Amino acid sequence: MDAIRTEGLTKVFRTPVKQEGLWGSVRSFFRRQYREHVAVAGISLRVEEGEFVGLLGENGAGKTTLVKLLAGLLYPTAGTARVLGYIPWERSNAFRRQFALVMGQRSQLWWDLPAADSFLLNKALYGIPEEQFRRRRDELAERLGIADRLHVQVRRLSLGERMKCEILAALLHAPRLLFLDEPTLGLDIVAQHSVREFLREYNRTHGVTIVLTSHDMDDIEHLCSRVLVLSTGRLVFDGSLEELSRRYAEEKLLRVEFATPVDPTALAPFGHLREATPYRAVLSVPRTEVASRAAALLNHFPVTDVTVQELPVEEIVRRLFEQRDGFGGASNSAAAVQ
Repeated sequence: MDAIRTEGLTKVFRTPVKQEGLWGSVRSFFRRQYREHVAVAGISLRVEEGEFVGLLGENGAGKTTLVKLLAGLLYPTAGTARVLGYIPWERSNAFRRQFALVMGQRSQLWWDLPAADSFLLNKALYGIPEEQFRRRRDELAERLGIADRLHVQVRRLSLGERMKCEILAALLHAPRLLFLDEPTLGLDIVAQHSVREFLREYNRTHGVTIVLTSHDMDDIEHLCSRVLVLSTGRLVFDGSLEELSRRYAEEKLLRVEFATPVDPTALAPFGHLREATPYRAVLSVPRTEVASRAAALLNHFPVTDVTVQELPVEEIVRRLFEQRDGFGGASNSAAAVQ
């Protein structure tokens, strides 16, 4: 069953344009002009229940707008969408009980109160039975490692602890669909790892559908089986990370370690040298020639170890955007209209 299905989903924002100065204000009063900005342009996609999907794109690509459309926070200009079988912008109570939205830069917790008090508010809003509420709260708190922090003022929690409390609050009513917007933003390495491991395990054990928006490529690589890439409001890629690498990366990386020092200049004939020290090097080689280039290195140098890797995801995504810009990707802004 599809958790999310959209057809031609479009959102255009119309904002007034005013010339500077007093006369500009007067003219605007009698003859106002507007500028249209296409934030989401004709997106059609399907997400099955239980999928963990990553949403990628540059700033202003339309990621957050798409999530708000799917969550029913915005009404579309055109197109249709079904989320868990509901039309999201109708905002029915039945629909709102089945999804949750966590935004890394916005909090649903009361700053001056312990998180436990905010959880009680969610219990009342969603009508969660007392026994179910206590069981889920205690289970989630234990799995997130914050059981001893629920009665501490939110303002006194670390950033990682606050994010874990945000996730706990979002999952109290057992939603079938979870939208996450930058959940690891600003977290240290330990907190990032902890949040990722929890989300991966929760998705696996509960079958909840998760849509993750993040600029941290480690989040995407560690968690998502599928990625959606947006550019100027358009869906430009939909597939696995492996497919993304095959389509937009014509080379792979060879990481080589040597038993004795090697002059980096001697490696030039074997590939494009990206990093080099006397005892190790990283070369970029054509995808179709990985085996032959690795064999040549083994024959010519005292190699102790060689590893084949894909290009970093952030580099592949950057290339995708650069290719679109190079071919004159359509602008998402229109001229001023009356």
